Formats: sequence, C-alpha cells, structure tokens
Amino acid sequence: MYRVLVAVDSNEERAEAVARAVADLPGDPGSVETVLLNVFEDFQGTDEGRQVSSDDIYDPEEFPESVDAASEILAGAGRDPEHRREHGDPAERITEAADEVDADLIAISGRKRSPAGKVLFGSVTQSVLLSADRPVLVAME
Repeated sequence: MYRVLVAVDSNEERAEAVARAVADLPGDPGSVETVLLNVFEDFQGTDEGRQVSSDDIYDPEEFPESVDAASEILAGAGRDPEHRREHGDPAERITEAADEVDADLIAISGRKRSPAGKVLFGSVTQSVLLSADRPVLVAME
C-alpha cells in the first residue's frame, strides 16, 4: 500500500489543486491510501485587551471547507481519504504527521511569493521541502 499525506490549508483553490494532483497519481486507486491533513495554526494575541490563544478556539472536529473540497475530488478518483486535524506549527505538524502515518509521499500546495514575502511571512511549503525525509509533491494552483 502506498500512503500519501495530503496537507491542505483553508484555501479552497490550493486544496483542490493538490487533491487533483494526488487524484492523478498513476496506479490503481485502491493501492493508494490518502490521509487528508489540515493544521490549525498556533497563535497568541490580544482582542479588545484580553489575551487570546489558538488553544481557546481550536476544535479538532471543525474542518474548513477546503478539506471538503479536496475530499470530494479525492473520493471521486477512488482515493477516499482519512481526515485528520492537528494544531500547532503547520510545517512541523505536517512532517510529524507524515512520520506518524508512515507516508510514502507528502503532497502540499504552494503559492507564488516574492523573495521578500517569503522572508517576512515564511513559507510552509519551503519548510516542509527542507525538513521532510521523504518525497514531497508540490502542486501549484
């Protein structure tokens, strides 16, 4: 069995792009197991003077619509995915989840950013590419 960890954020277009790329992988759909992962990013801040943490609002059962969109594409291709939601740093959780499910491939969506944008905002895709110990498929929207 070939296992693919499909990481999606809350953007539907990027989720659909990576789902289409995984749906188009060669081979019998029954021989490919897919795990669809969404990571709720860890944060802390203030709202109207009170401290707010992602821990306060994280719900492991509340998936964004992007997960439904990707799941529909994968299921339509015979690659009915397992759903998984994590909380924390996205790049770290993606690579840790790939280890936990013993994924043969990590599939992730990228987006175009300027070099300055990468420096200022970071890049989950870049971090996964640099830290993963297995192949990474990057699908662009």
